[in-house]
Amino acid sequence: MLARLKDLMRGRNGEWVGSFATPFDLSELYDTLADVEVNIEIKKVSKHRSLDANAYCWVLIDKIAEKTGEKKTNVYRQAIREIGGVSDTVCVQDKAVERLREGWEKNGIGWQTDTFKSKVEGCTNVILYYGSSVYDSKQMAQLIDSLIQDAEALGIPTLTEEQATKLKGNWAKKTDNGK
Repeated sequence: MLARLKDLMRGRNGEWVGSFATPFDLSELYDTLADVEVNIEIKKVSKHRSLDANAYCWVLIDKIAEKTGEKKTNVYRQAIREIGGVSDTVCVQDKAVERLREGWEKNGIGWQTDTFKSKVEGCTNVILYYGSSVYDSKQMAQLIDSLIQDAEALGIPTLTEEQATKLKGNWAKKTDNGK
């Protein structure tokens, strides 16, 4: 739900009390959940990719897979590994590495991991790649630009630069307007 955080104060009993404003009628929700412990996630709204971007991404992946004989999932996963800003590296105790990797990769096809030796004894560095389902418009544009380069190198027709620029402009407009 979209909302704006409006106020934060500390109550007499030491608890923090936050308020937010939203155009939605939350009276029924309040009646149901007042004074009940709930989970809340608050994060800054980011520019999300459009479904058009996702569709074009998969068109390119399909064409590249067809031309190379590679599986579509492999083309997608490799493309994700090639762009910047869509992974985090964490240092994890050796005994927890496999559990982390299994849990992370359950998020979807693009959610991948790699490992490399840590300088910290008893630990391993794990690279956590995010799937494109959480990419903003800039990250999705990088993914599509990478796939366009791969497709062109294989002689696969792609959008013209003008069409791609227009499509990227549409992504920004859609996300800027909250649509």
